[in-house]
Amino acid sequence: MAEARPVHPALVIFALAVGAFAIGTTEFAAMSLLPFFASDLGISAPAAGHAISAYALGVVTGAPVIAVLGARLPRRTLLIGLMATFAIGNGLSALSSTYPLMLLFRFLSGLPHGAYFGVAALVAAGLVPPGRRAQAVAQVMSGLTIATVIGVPAANWMGQTLGWRWGFGVVAVLALLTAVLVAAYAPRDKGNSKASPMRELGALRDRQVLLTLLTGAIGFGGLFAVYTYVASTMLTVTHVSERWVPVVLAIFGIGMTIGNLVAAWAADRAQSRTAIIVLLWSAGTLALFPFAAGNIWTLGIVMFLIGSSGGLGTVLQTRLMDVAGDAQTLAAAAHHSAFNIANALGPWLGGLAIAHGYGLTSTGWIGSLLALGGLAVFLAALSLQQRDRRLAAA
Repeated sequence: MAEARPVHPALVIFALAVGAFAIGTTEFAAMSLLPFFASDLGISAPAAGHAISAYALGVVTGAPVIAVLGARLPRRTLLIGLMATFAIGNGLSALSSTYPLMLLFRFLSGLPHGAYFGVAALVAAGLVPPGRRAQAVAQVMSGLTIATVIGVPAANWMGQTLGWRWGFGVVAVLALLTAVLVAAYAPRDKGNSKASPMRELGALRDRQVLLTLLTGAIGFGGLFAVYTYVASTMLTVTHVSERWVPVVLAIFGIGMTIGNLVAAWAADRAQSRTAIIVLLWSAGTLALFPFAAGNIWTLGIVMFLIGSSGGLGTVLQTRLMDVAGDAQTLAAAAHHSAFNIANALGPWLGGLAIAHGYGLTSTGWIGSLLALGGLAVFLAALSLQQRDRRLAAA
């Protein structure tokens, strides 16, 4: 019998973070590549925007379906398969010759997104003591946040100088690299023979799981309400040149990277309190946006602060591990479906405010209200949890 390979947690987490970097790059860079592939495929910008929506739809639908169907598979095998599918989807996106094919391949690219992050978080958390789970998850997620600082600008540069297809092609290469690294370093596991689709779906009947997912779907929407329109705000309200846009977006990404690591450190010590503080912090910093938008320096500072509230995702991911019981895979993957619902909800409500004449800076107020809405849901979840514990004790 072959001797089991030693597992090096740092190498495993690095491998998983490379996959997060690839996903983060394509998710955010596709928006900046939109004008280039719209022109090349002969479609309008609004029509090209449907390719962004197709990817998000793939994330929302793929996460729970793959989590349920793949619950019995070894996590290492599932991660390799997810990254291989992600590589194929992005590679085909780079080769798209027509608009319908582009929509199809972006949808295919989105399918592994949520399941990958969910399973990767479970693998990372299983490598460390219970008191360091959130930090391990945050280290994996740092690949996504670093992508907003490095990967997205690099993909945009490729789109401008080499052609938009390179932006998707490089992501496909990174995905293949991730599959190789996971195969080399991830621990070999036998899968969960007791898992079943019905047991995984049982997570959706758990009130704490649903309320935690709803906290993310609403509370995270505030960040996206501002992020989506910040470039337009800078050009029409701050009155700066386009060259400042990637600088401010990079500052936002740095804030998200730092906030993610700090929130994870705090969550390993006081999970619920950290979630409350981050949601309050998010509401406060988003409320500053309308006052800061008129000056590039104050705008940069506030965007850094708004980005730092991105640590909420890691906190909620760790909470789901505590409340999901036996349905760990579905709950972890569904978290990223909720994240993408927030990505749709925030910009939609912000767009409504702008369309009704409240101006681009009104997205800050919309975002603040969404963060407070997420806080209200989370406090309700804690209250119900405490009541259930009292009843169980009685």
